[in-house]
Amino acid sequence: MALDGITLFALKEELREKLLNSRIDKVYQPEADEILLNIRGADSNYKLLISASSSHPRMYITEDYNKKNPKKAPLFCMFLRKHIQGGRIVDIEQIGFDRIIKIKIETLDELRNRVIKNLYVEIMGRHSNIILVNEDTNLILDSIKRISHNISSVRQVLPGIEYDLAPSHNKVDISKSLDENFVKISLSEFKGPVYKYIYSTYEGFSPLTAREVCYRGGIDKDLNTIIDMWDEDVSSLMKGLRSFYEDINDKNFSPCLIVDEKKDKIVAFSAYDINQYEEFTKITEDNVSRVLEKYFNSKDNKERINQRTANLRKSLTSKLERQKNKIVKIDSELLDSEHADEYRLKGELLTTYMHMIKPGMDKVEVENYYSKDMDKMEIEVNPNISPSENAQRYYKKYNKLKHAKNALNEQKKLALEEVEYLESIILALDYCETDEEVRDIRNELIRLGYIKSRRMPSKKEMTKNTMADTFISSSGIKILVGKNNRQNDYLTLRLSEADDIWLHTKNIPGSHVLIKCAGKKLDAKTLEEAAVLAGYFSKAKNQTKVEVDYTQKKNVKKPSGAKPGMVIYEKNKTIVIDATEENYVKIKGR
Repeated sequence: MALDGITLFALKEELREKLLNSRIDKVYQPEADEILLNIRGADSNYKLLISASSSHPRMYITEDYNKKNPKKAPLFCMFLRKHIQGGRIVDIEQIGFDRIIKIKIETLDELRNRVIKNLYVEIMGRHSNIILVNEDTNLILDSIKRISHNISSVRQVLPGIEYDLAPSHNKVDISKSLDENFVKISLSEFKGPVYKYIYSTYEGFSPLTAREVCYRGGIDKDLNTIIDMWDEDVSSLMKGLRSFYEDINDKNFSPCLIVDEKKDKIVAFSAYDINQYEEFTKITEDNVSRVLEKYFNSKDNKERINQRTANLRKSLTSKLERQKNKIVKIDSELLDSEHADEYRLKGELLTTYMHMIKPGMDKVEVENYYSKDMDKMEIEVNPNISPSENAQRYYKKYNKLKHAKNALNEQKKLALEEVEYLESIILALDYCETDEEVRDIRNELIRLGYIKSRRMPSKKEMTKNTMADTFISSSGIKILVGKNNRQNDYLTLRLSEADDIWLHTKNIPGSHVLIKCAGKKLDAKTLEEAAVLAGYFSKAKNQTKVEVDYTQKKNVKKPSGAKPGMVIYEKNKTIVIDATEENYVKIKGR
């Protein structure tokens, strides 16, 4: 869900309370579309995160920000340091209930005169931007995203041109439009569900808050405004609108997160009390920033990782498809090789009945003395070559197919191993949570020649491992899960003891899982929980009835020359489990 205007209103009030008259101590730009302001107040210091990300634009005071800044500051960062670093925040405004915040900053110009510069934060999906404007001239000084005429013919954002607000969608301010007659008239002109009418008509509302208005008014959110609305429904709608407006007007903020505990996922967030999700858990926080940070942290991290691995994933997927197509072609050639004995038979029969081949014949019918009933067989011959050469032609085809079958089987084996490896790498990319884990995979692929790089990873880089995930079973036993090939190898070959239990999904790419139980009695519940983890961290994630093999670690071997993460095992047993997210969350939350 997106950060809407009325939540931004609550955030603006929070920022005014904490940041007014504070100084911008330092400016950073850890991402191409994101800045971080270190702000020094009278009593406390704050970090204000402002992101113009197309997927997750946002703004809040952060407590858990840990991104690394680039060694060389980007140009926009240097520009902001020149213009607003050391400046004092004198006001924070919102444009109506729109998703635009204006931070007024008092700073000194080149002549040491006090001037006001406005930092506009536009939180508008893919059109989001951060723009610095000179208040006296209303000219744009610069922006984190420069929008030229080639990008947008509607609105340009470039240094030196006048700043214009983003185009309005002609929505109305709820504080000025709570008249029942206005609602009836505007309802008559709108076709669709009533909750959509709310966020399409009133500035600052999102689908979430529109549904909450319906919930508070006791009206069905999907009621059709043209067909189903009656006077009593309009009254219910007015009740919900007035209830929500009172919270806005009275600044009755109640920051909260709505959590689906079964899946350990945040379903929604709001600066106001939300009651429509009766089946989920509501967690309240002290401030809006904390709610926003908890929601966006995981979302943004996953989005950034996906962006960083997109090209890598595309390259690997292309290689995987080539290997799969190669296997299809090999299977077709193997099918042809099954006829090798037929060519040998024809060669032998032609050798025996060579005297029956007369000049100009293109086929000859002979008795197959290998068949029980001496069946007749028709054999094609080339009239332009001798009977002996015709026989030799069939023998050559037989020998070629016979030798090709062995070579094709070897090629197929190698292609299947390649498919297994590439699928394991693509799966590992899905489970990356940090840049270091992406680095591990990239370095591995560079070393094996799958991707080209000007610099080969050093031995030190290749020996530095990210840590496998650790879980604790209901019996208190440690379970380790590798999320990429290097973690898998380290876990299986270095951290394990001979009597530990090793698990892996049967014939499906997935993580190595290790139960650290050497010298301890292993209970059935721990084994089941470890198998759930093996299933969840595999290509069978969220499937039911997943087969997971398990054996003692001493039965797991890595063949000489095998790729990272590739092992063989024996003396295994199999357990069938449900690799659903709900079962995973139960183990994770322990």
